[in-house]
Amino acid sequence: MSMFKVFDISGSAVSAQSQRLNVVASNLANADTVAGPDGQVYKARNVVFKTVMMDTAGSAARGEADNPVMASAGVRVSDVTEDQTPGRKVLNPAHPLADKDGYVTYSNVNAVEEMVNMISSSRSYQNNIEVMNTAKSLLQKTLQMGQGV
Repeated sequence: MSMFKVFDISGSAVSAQSQRLNVVASNLANADTVAGPDGQVYKARNVVFKTVMMDTAGSAARGEADNPVMASAGVRVSDVTEDQTPGRKVLNPAHPLADKDGYVTYSNVNAVEEMVNMISSSRSYQNNIEVMNTAKSLLQKTLQMGQGV
């Protein structure tokens, strides 16, 4: 595998983790929202990753028949799904958005899970940046050796 493929692989992971961080930020921002007048409440979103084969140019391969020896794997976000678990209900008859039984429906976002997702995604992002920096450093050292310096 070419050293340049490392940038393609890590770059795809950085892009996917960046999207995951955006979804986590959106979930955390809506953790304490309540149902609106239409009865709909924010539902937590989850990112689904997919492995994708990269061709020799570093772009996503068109088909599985491409040469697997020359291809490398990357990752991309294939979907963002909504968590279908019901939101938590809190008894608060004085709240303006309470239902007929006096319950207010909050979003189904679990802040603790989202913080874990944020830490995991952030570390993965940082690790892939470190991989790219290490590959860059190795390529620079190789060029220096070729110059006889």
